[in-house]
Amino acid sequence: MAKPAPEGGIKIVCTNKKVWRDYSIEDTWEAGLVLWGNEVKSLRDSKANLTDAYVEFREGEAWVTGLHISPYSHTRMEYQDPDRARKLLLKGEEIRKLAIKVNERGYALLPLKIYFKRGKAKMEIGLGKGKKLYDKREDIKKKDAEREMDRETRGRGRD
Repeated sequence: MAKPAPEGGIKIVCTNKKVWRDYSIEDTWEAGLVLWGNEVKSLRDSKANLTDAYVEFREGEAWVTGLHISPYSHTRMEYQDPDRARKLLLKGEEIRKLAIKVNERGYALLPLKIYFKRGKAKMEIGLGKGKKLYDKREDIKKKDAEREMDRETRGRGRD
């Protein structure tokens, strides 16, 4: 169970680390989520998975598909689809801009993290372009070089 957020603070429920490996994120937005009561309780227990989630547009609205929120253990509801599509709350102008960008070749709108901000469930979504294999290799080389430099600088301070 996640720690409660400080008053007025942000409590992160889950993040999608896979997105940062496979996509280069160019811009991010904050969107509200339309949820049922038992889904909110499940989110407060950090029982969500963003791994296969993506954002799509239907009839002028943004929907997140593939978001898995496990059923709340103490609910009396008989049936709940944990993988149902959930509506995102964005302004109309934002939806139009994002829909135009997503229709361009190679762009996707992906959820980055879910969090609670002032008691409301929010999702950070990012506009990303898929990385090629050689881009991923370049990122790995950069990280390795940075680690080596950090090791060298830490080793010098011990003398």
